[in-house]
Amino acid sequence: MTEQFGAGAARLSGQIGLWLGWSPERFWQATPEELASVLTAAAPAAGDGIDRRTLNALMEHEQHG
Repeated sequence: MTEQFGAGAARLSGQIGLWLGWSPERFWQATPEELASVLTAAAPAAGDGIDRRTLNALMEHEQHG
């Protein structure tokens, strides 16, 4: 294991702990496929945002309280 890999793995383990509540042990037990599946499910799909009408309504509300 190189120093660069080790540092990156430790950082990712900590981030997963924050994002998913996983312990370091759970992170290291997970396969790359499991990790990818969980992160994909947690991320919004492309196009899953607000529509223009909702954005306009929010901006109108912000301007006029």
